[in-house]
Amino acid sequence: MKIYAEALDLSGSVRRAELEQAVKIALFVALTALGAKVYVPHEPVPFTLQTLFVVLAGAILGWRAGIVTMLFYIGLGAAGLPVFAGVEAGPAILVGPTAGYLFGFVIAAGIVGATVGLNRSLGWTFLSMLTGFLVVFACGTLYLDAAFLHNWRLSITQGLLIFSYWDLLKLGAAVFVYRASTEKSLTKIN
Repeated sequence: MKIYAEALDLSGSVRRAELEQAVKIALFVALTALGAKVYVPHEPVPFTLQTLFVVLAGAILGWRAGIVTMLFYIGLGAAGLPVFAGVEAGPAILVGPTAGYLFGFVIAAGIVGATVGLNRSLGWTFLSMLTGFLVVFACGTLYLDAAFLHNWRLSITQGLLIFSYWDLLKLGAAVFVYRASTEKSLTKIN
């Protein structure tokens, strides 16, 4: 009987952990959608806050849940929910000028989630998140050039360089938020 009771208790703990993870994923989907709504129109790709939440999702949730979060976010937009910048929604967005960036979100969240915890130093956190940002912009710029602009100089200027100062601010914010959240977690453990 005691073993059965412990198994039931463990099952409750597992369910609680799964529910907590689902809530965190939903929160980061919502934050990424909110980050899309904080935007400055620009052609062909607007300025948004999304990448901030992409790297934080990977860092805080881990690589698997970070990937699931971004896939869920993209799926909601493809299904027609207004989660992308502006009023764009629906499956056409998956072949539009921002498609490369969106798919880069999935890869970036996975990479940041897999690497950020390998070393606790500030420099490593920065490097891990910087890699996430670079992955998003590499995917976005490559796709933008291949599918739309067909001009490397213009693609790099309009798909990467124009965002550099803005994204350095977001990178700094992401590092700060992640470090602050992990410091609180470490303090609670000790």
